[in-house]
Amino acid sequence: MGHESAFLCENLRRMKFAFVLALATRHKSPCYNLGTIQERDSFMLQPGNPFPNFSLPNQDGKTTRLGDFAGHWLVVYFYPKDDTPGCTIQGKSFTATKSDFDAAGIRILGISADDVASHKNFCTKFAFTIDLLADTNASLMKTLGLGQSEWKGMKFWERTSFVVDPKGIIRKVYEKVKPEGHEKILLDDIKGLKGK
Repeated sequence: MGHESAFLCENLRRMKFAFVLALATRHKSPCYNLGTIQERDSFMLQPGNPFPNFSLPNQDGKTTRLGDFAGHWLVVYFYPKDDTPGCTIQGKSFTATKSDFDAAGIRILGISADDVASHKNFCTKFAFTIDLLADTNASLMKTLGLGQSEWKGMKFWERTSFVVDPKGIIRKVYEKVKPEGHEKILLDDIKGLKGK
């Protein structure tokens, strides 16, 4: 019975992807960009779920854990790659508004699959004052169910942000984030969440 269940689940997953692919081919819609369609083995964790525990090194090699932020609101933003245009915009924007986040009691973490040395160079080059964590084996990104996009033959984890409340619960998820102005949206949205 176990083998039959596994077989059915695998076929359902393939059918779902084939259906999306068929829509993309038939309608040629920008909503179904063939260059960015990727299969997902899991679904994105949604608001109301606990944010997964993690233990990852920052740009200085210091281990950072979810428990370090207990009692604080937390923004965890995932980005594709160090020292690329959109990711640099995000890092600069969060650094420029860090005092606003601090004043509101909100901590910020950036995470990508780059290693500690890459993060260190990225932070130093642009004088970032936020922590960047290295999820080199993508364990946290896979647990969260992040999607991947393909660009020029290479796969990258999609730009995604999570708002986590002081109890460690996901309160809001932002997928396929546009870097420009995202930090302001987060500040406004968290202010509204605090009032609920």
